[in-house]
Amino acid sequence: MAAQSQKYDLILDSLQKLLESQKLQTISVSEIAQTAGIGKGSIYYYFPSKDAILDALVERNYEQPLTTAKKLSTQTDIPPFTRMAMIFQACRNSSSEYVRFQEGKGMGAQEESFLHQKYLNHLITELKPVLAEIIRQGIANGEISFDNPEALAEIVLIVLTVKMDNTLIPSSKEEIENTIAGLISLLEKGTDNPPGSLNFLMA
Repeated sequence: MAAQSQKYDLILDSLQKLLESQKLQTISVSEIAQTAGIGKGSIYYYFPSKDAILDALVERNYEQPLTTAKKLSTQTDIPPFTRMAMIFQACRNSSSEYVRFQEGKGMGAQEESFLHQKYLNHLITELKPVLAEIIRQGIANGEISFDNPEALAEIVLIVLTVKMDNTLIPSSKEEIENTIAGLISLLEKGTDNPPGSLNFLMA
């Protein structure tokens, strides 16, 4: 099992190495296999396609902050909004990971946009049920008043991921802070919390 895991990671490492000097669309499965020092057939044992390898690479790059966020959904002794603040921090960490992943790779705008879309999709898909569960727990405890936890989780995550990674709509630090402050104000009003009570989410 350990050997299989090593080969799986070796394939991901090889794609990441190739992305440092080549455009994604020019990289073939054969090249990934050659860089990994394994047969092409071995690649298909783990992945059905090059896209699947890329998806796994994106997933691996954000594994740690997302794992941290998922653990929070079970820690019901921590107030829901404190856990939401910790989720926001996980978003920031994931954003930093994304920037580090694509930094200096000389990607064109189209390729960068494609990778960015995969990143956003993965982050929102993974974090939405976690955040929705924390909101549901807050509703059950009478700490949050809101009818649709999934919708609220998605709204919060879309705003945070777009603003915090700061690539889709480049903004100054002040503009980002103003947007997050606006989101917090809406959260306070929408969940029946007094003004200023959730300012700690910006910390």
